[in-house]
Amino acid sequence: QVQVAESGGGLVQAVDSLRLSCTASGRTMTRPVMAWFRQAPGNEREFLAAITWSGGDTHYSDAVKGRFTISRDSNRNTVYLQMNSLKPEDTATYLCAAGPLILTTIKDRYRYWGQGTQVTVSP
Repeated sequence: QVQVAESGGGLVQAVDSLRLSCTASGRTMTRPVMAWFRQAPGNEREFLAAITWSGGDTHYSDAVKGRFTISRDSNRNTVYLQMNSLKPEDTATYLCAAGPLILTTIKDRYRYWGQGTQVTVSP
């Protein structure tokens, strides 16, 4: 009984910034890692960033390290992805996920997924 929902996508130009939000709800979700993935048409789902329940540990893919920042609200139920210096190759559907107890980049370890929010970056 867990629902995950993300928002904040849009159409921007290269070098602009966006902030995505993700809220996870459900009483069966206990201290889960939460993460952001993205998927472009014709490509497989790609790991971007993950954060522990406490917010004390994070991990980023090489593709976004130094540009994107994942964080948690103090209530632990909402996570954010601050995306700076956006590039056209960042264009994709961005998905929020939750479920594992430890940090992992493996998508199959995440049980709960949002529907995705579209990010389009024009040159």
